[in-house]
Amino acid sequence: MITTEFLAMAASICPQRTAIVFEGERYTFRELSERVNRLANALLNLGVEKGDRVAIIQVNCNQCLEAYYAVARIGAIFVPLNFRARSDELTHMLNNSKASLLLVGEQYVDLVDSIRQDTPSVKHFIPIGCMREGMLNYEELLASSSPEGVSTEVEDDDVTMIIYTSGTTGIPKGVPLTHNSFSIYVLKNVIPADPDIEETNILTVPLFHVAGVQAALAATYGGRTLAIIRQFDVKEWMETVQRERASRAMLVPTMLKRIIDDPDFSKYDLSSLKVITYGAAPMPFEVIKKAIEVFPGVMFINAFGQTETASTITILGPEDHIITGDEEEREKKLRRLASSIGRPMDDVEMKIIDRDGSDLPPGEVGEIVARGPRVMTGYWKCPDETAKAITKEGWLHTSDMGYMDEEGYFYLVGRSDDLVIRGGENISPREVENILYAHPAVEDAAVIGVPDPEWGQVPRAVVVLKNGKTATADELIEFCRERLASFKRPGSVVFVDELPKTNTGKVLMRVLRERYGQG
Repeated sequence: MITTEFLAMAASICPQRTAIVFEGERYTFRELSERVNRLANALLNLGVEKGDRVAIIQVNCNQCLEAYYAVARIGAIFVPLNFRARSDELTHMLNNSKASLLLVGEQYVDLVDSIRQDTPSVKHFIPIGCMREGMLNYEELLASSSPEGVSTEVEDDDVTMIIYTSGTTGIPKGVPLTHNSFSIYVLKNVIPADPDIEETNILTVPLFHVAGVQAALAATYGGRTLAIIRQFDVKEWMETVQRERASRAMLVPTMLKRIIDDPDFSKYDLSSLKVITYGAAPMPFEVIKKAIEVFPGVMFINAFGQTETASTITILGPEDHIITGDEEEREKKLRRLASSIGRPMDDVEMKIIDRDGSDLPPGEVGEIVARGPRVMTGYWKCPDETAKAITKEGWLHTSDMGYMDEEGYFYLVGRSDDLVIRGGENISPREVENILYAHPAVEDAAVIGVPDPEWGQVPRAVVVLKNGKTATADELIEFCRERLASFKRPGSVVFVDELPKTNTGKVLMRVLRERYGQG
């Protein structure tokens, strides 16, 4: 199914329902569809053709969603860019995708202007929210274009979007995703728009991230109102949930932690929330345990996936977040809550393999590989990287290390590059980090390996302390020793003001190793 049909269906079933709420402005599904038509016609008038790439650099806003649907309607390919990218990364992404047109948020116009001469494929620069000499203007384009629908022959397997990886391990790589990459998931997991059912999603995950895209498309197909926040802010999030009576939210662990730790948390009426989905980065056990306590009645879902898999491929469902049963059952559920990413979705195959590519039995740690109709077939214009990532049988190397239990639940132990190997023993950074999070003085923590002449590597903890709290390295090491096997406890601790992270809260382990990874 073509993703633009999501909007067409919603506009037909509930045309007067609010589709988007953004900074005081409201657009119904009919109005959103008309703005999309106008932009699609404007792009055609500028010479954009099927298969051309149209990029955007902008924080979350209604124009981001309008732009995607307009680009998709004419069969072109949408390229949402990380608005925190450095100029060299931005140049690389524009040149790699060979974007012919770039939509630019007001605060990024000067940045884009500085690299225009280095991005020869871009013929048109269109500012959003401002006027700039020598550039077309977004709203003027819409006003001067036809609201009539656009008809272009588009297939389910046509590429509709290129999303660039976060670059945590090097230069960002483009992941081409088809209409099917998104529609297969949405059609199987979302109830279509219903004139009698009204829900509101609050969107804070950036729309250059696959989780944000998936959430926005699911909301459109479901006929849900999408309350968009430009960039995550705790107070604004709580105010928006309260004002809009939001029923669903997608959060990354950092966001959830800041919400439940906010001193004003209890002052807001957040009782409208029914579902909170979290993912994109490991969730500390102490955070999700507290969240379950302070959001009674809310269904929590841990959604695991990657850009390369068009987002969610495993789910730890609401039933796994309810800790009931006898002592054995409760212990099993607590263990899953602490480190499991759940079971694969129906359209996904997953397994654990060793370094030689052989399948491993339950309980054995190896690399998680996955395949299915939503998984990418290769990186954009990167044949060498594609050959490393995809096997001949179509299995994607996720680079995530983990294991599977007897009931088919998968567990993460860390990225392949992040594992600490001490005297031949694999140490999961995530396991040690969860212990550190349990210390009352620890706000944030990451564990890396540092060279050791005797053991090869030993763990080092990089720790952020809570405001007003104190702790010594020896105290934290002893805290871990009492709760972990002796070889897993950190050999040293480094205290920092903050951990380097991506927009979605994923710790930049490569940066930590560069800064603190010396023995």
